[in-house]
Amino acid sequence: MKRTASTLALITACAAFATPALAQSQGDWTFGAGIINVNPKSDNGMLAGAAATINDDTQISLTVEYFIRDNIGIELLAATPFEHDINIGGAFAGTAKQLPPTLSLNYHFPTKGKIKPFVGAGINYTTFFEEESGLGVLKLDDSWGFALQAGADWQISDNGALRLNVRYMDIESDAYLNGASIGKAEIDPVTIGVSYVHRF
Repeated sequence: MKRTASTLALITACAAFATPALAQSQGDWTFGAGIINVNPKSDNGMLAGAAATINDDTQISLTVEYFIRDNIGIELLAATPFEHDINIGGAFAGTAKQLPPTLSLNYHFPTKGKIKPFVGAGINYTTFFEEESGLGVLKLDDSWGFALQAGADWQISDNGALRLNVRYMDIESDAYLNGASIGKAEIDPVTIGVSYVHRF
């Protein structure tokens, strides 16, 4: 969580010192495509009485955003399925795939120059599937939680930009093995994304 707070503070500070300029216009659409790394926090709770760790994964990301007001947009994040290794007590215990669609309300700071910072908050829904384990039948419940993000667009053309953004997602899942509860997986990842965003 400390790394998330530091990154969010840095991007927000840059935005605070920006000079007002032209706004993103109401009615604009943007479409983004890139890659995103989902990196769960280091302490992922206790499963089956032992400490659990969940590895990171990188996949293709897609975003669509519609500006309901100047500078204010509603954004949907989608991605190709992530697959995470699950370790319990330091030993490999299985894998699970997940999709984390996230809906955010974003504020894009009006700035001069090519760097355009933004911040956002919203809700994340994570669905788990194709869980596999040599210990038995593994099941992870789906999760609802809040999401925060901060980032910046570097304008490379009138309608195109390269985007770097960081998100924090509140993701927790009840875990079951052979139908019996074995604890809660506390995932709470920080994600880092790089993408190309085009405005229509």
